[in-house]
Amino acid sequence: MKPVIIIGAGISGLTAAITLAQRGQRSILVSSMPSERAQSVMAEGGINAALDTKGEGDSAQEHFADTLHAGCDLADPNAVRALTEGAGEIVLWLASLGVAFNRTEKGTLDLRCFGGQKKKRTAFAQSSTGKQIASALIQETRKWEAKGHIVRMNHHSVQKIAINEQKECTGCIIKDYYTNCCQFLQGNVLLASGGLNGFFGKTTGTTQNTGAATAVAFAAGAACANLEMIQYHPTTTPISGKRALISEAARGEGGRLFVRRHGEKWYFMEEKYPELKNLMPRDVVSRESVMACEATGEKNVWLDMTGIDGRVFEKKLSDLRTFCLEFLNIDPQKAYVPVYPGIHYFMGGLYVDAAHRTTVPGLYAAGECACQYHGANRLGGNSLLGAAFGGKRAAETILKGALEVECADELVLKEYEGALREIEKRTQAVSCKAIEQKLVACMKECMGIRRCEETLAEGAATLRGLQRMLETGKDASVLPVDQQLLLERVHLAQAMVESARERKESRGAQWRSDYPARDDEHFRKTTVARRNGEETTIAFEEIPKEGQPWHIA
Repeated sequence: MKPVIIIGAGISGLTAAITLAQRGQRSILVSSMPSERAQSVMAEGGINAALDTKGEGDSAQEHFADTLHAGCDLADPNAVRALTEGAGEIVLWLASLGVAFNRTEKGTLDLRCFGGQKKKRTAFAQSSTGKQIASALIQETRKWEAKGHIVRMNHHSVQKIAINEQKECTGCIIKDYYTNCCQFLQGNVLLASGGLNGFFGKTTGTTQNTGAATAVAFAAGAACANLEMIQYHPTTTPISGKRALISEAARGEGGRLFVRRHGEKWYFMEEKYPELKNLMPRDVVSRESVMACEATGEKNVWLDMTGIDGRVFEKKLSDLRTFCLEFLNIDPQKAYVPVYPGIHYFMGGLYVDAAHRTTVPGLYAAGECACQYHGANRLGGNSLLGAAFGGKRAAETILKGALEVECADELVLKEYEGALREIEKRTQAVSCKAIEQKLVACMKECMGIRRCEETLAEGAATLRGLQRMLETGKDASVLPVDQQLLLERVHLAQAMVESARERKESRGAQWRSDYPARDDEHFRKTTVARRNGEETTIAFEEIPKEGQPWHIA
């Protein structure tokens, strides 16, 4: 079997590569940056598993129920069942690799509270859990690299998904940032390329997550799902070049949100939601934060951590306190931290089944680039779990039923190189940088926390204008590469906006002021976007029933 090509070297890609290597299957890890700079490293609060080390009677069944409830019943229950039942094994495996999880005095894994969950089930390593997990996986990967089972190709990006006449993925064309040389890699392709942060500019994510890989797959015929479901994290704060995350761990350890109303502190979450208080699901906390600011005229919400015991800061939140001191010049033990909701996670992405197969045979997706596990809103602590479990599950699927396709790889690359030579002769018709900035401004304006038909329609019109600008000079020959890739991103952005327009209800991260009610009769379905030739279509497909697993034909 040819090597499996993995696009992305964060937690999902690393886990997939290790799983393949353990079974004797070679893989090629393609990434724009080394794993040490992947989005995964920035995850802070923890990873969920119903280990019940606190003796609260927690179970995988309760984790399953909480995940479906937080996702507003939009997730595939078969996939969620596998995720929650496999969570304990994943976390214990990570611990065996050396992840420095916090432990109790008895030596068991410590667990903390996280949003949307009534019981402590989030394992953590201070508030740098993603960094610790990534470090352990990187070390494990190096062992398999030394044995030749894993090959790394840093500073590369995917340019094109190769599709044969049978509509099967036969590999991909990648480009070396340093030399601008392209090459064709043949084999099954697993996308583990992260979220769509680049569509929105300043988010809590890395600027390297442009969303281009997902756009390339979408252009190649892979369907996307639930693209309208974009999670705004309730506690972010601006720093140079981005929005920084103030981990949910702060609220899990006792942090409280308030705004000033009539000169007094109003702890609005505690008043409105007395059971879970500040640990309601993130879509709820973000909406309430926006409404609290609008009601009081405040520009931001305040995160009050002054009541957290100093020993908790020392043992569980020391790196969070260091961040606040260094970047905000605020000591959270003594002063309040200004926060406001910011884009944090994309529940939608490439449409995959419970085995992580996309709609294109031979093409797989896992991690944040895939629409899996989270439904309309992600449960805190489930992203790291979904990344590791998803990478493992995708690798297992490839091992069981890899598509053996043959194609004239030299011919494919020769044709592409011919196109590149033609491109070199052409001047860039438009300023891609200027259009990208307009794309970001448009998406931030129309795909915010609160949406309505008027702003979505305006956004759709703006995107059509950007499409026309990028198609300037389009004829029988191809567009310049940067222009073509940006056009594919615009097409994906159009799918996101049209998905939000077609879902005429409010559910999870989709908050429509013109359709404020949840409509289970018409919209308890998966929003599916497909690119067919020159058109993008949006449809609603039934969610699989539990016990009736399905796969994409």
